[in-house]
Amino acid sequence: MLFQGPLKKMKVFYQEPVRYTLEIGDDFLVVNDLIGKKWQIDYQHKTQCFCGTTVNKVFRQNFCYECFYSKPEAGDFILRPELSKAHLNIEDRDLEWEKAYQLKPHIVYLADSGGLKVGVTRKEQVPTRWIDQGASSAIVLAEVPNRYLAGELEVALKKHISDKTVVKKMLGNALFPLDLREEKQKILPLIPAHFNMYLRDDSELPLEIKYPRPDFFEHQKSISLEKESHFTGVLLGIRGQYLLFDQGKAINVRSHEGKIIELDIR
Repeated sequence: MLFQGPLKKMKVFYQEPVRYTLEIGDDFLVVNDLIGKKWQIDYQHKTQCFCGTTVNKVFRQNFCYECFYSKPEAGDFILRPELSKAHLNIEDRDLEWEKAYQLKPHIVYLADSGGLKVGVTRKEQVPTRWIDQGASSAIVLAEVPNRYLAGELEVALKKHISDKTVVKKMLGNALFPLDLREEKQKILPLIPAHFNMYLRDDSELPLEIKYPRPDFFEHQKSISLEKESHFTGVLLGIRGQYLLFDQGKAINVRSHEGKIIELDIR
């Protein structure tokens, strides 16, 4: 089977295990059904920005130069929610777009992604965000009315726990999964008092997430198609946005969004 076109982030569906689909050009692939198959990926050294422009070089989040410096989708508040200003009626790049994105319920959560981490996501992105990060379980800590407050709470908690996923640990086998209800109880006294009104019920259970992955995966190397434009491997499983191949190799689909590839699956 031969497919060609720009890669897009895999769509995820919360099932047991998680169901993945991958869009390449005009084709949609059910990735779960392709585990055990040999994949050959050839990167064409061209990237398509989300605006549709094909370029040789992209910036953070795979935006072309013009989009990176002008579009609200590339604004700093995307990665740093505490920089949000729409709640103050202050424009960064496009106030109407920023209000639609920022002024809606956001979740601050704890996740077990090979270790405890705190994170922020729009409420409508639960549990997609947790799956994309490869969390084996996640629990809501607080629900706030806008992105700025979510960022403010995350910054306060980052003094005590990480907001980063350690990829090697996430892709490996967690021998001692975390009890997130217990971890939540440890965190509560560290939360600034003005957030108490937003905390979620203590009786809420963590969401457990199962992935189509091998019982054991020895993560050795994350492949960059910029450096290894011709890649061949047998797909063993999936976790987060990572395709897990034999020989301990993994490819992060999300970090390769827009990369124009030719994919041969046999």
